[in-house]
Amino acid sequence: MLTRLNRVLDDLSDFFAHRKGLLPMIGIVLILLNFTIQFIPWFGWWSESNILLHLGIILSILGFLLAWAL
Repeated sequence: MLTRLNRVLDDLSDFFAHRKGLLPMIGIVLILLNFTIQFIPWFGWWSESNILLHLGIILSILGFLLAWAL
């Protein structure tokens, strides 16, 4: 179990080492998507909870920290 987890983490770190701006860009897209769905009333819970905004901010911060570490 631990060897598989170590292998997955190694593969992820190798993947993101070459694509350092990918996670912050995905986070920014989620933030912009949250901004646009606020004006469409039939999205309901998605627009009321601002879940995409929170996920985008967390993903962007983690992306910047990961890019700085790699």
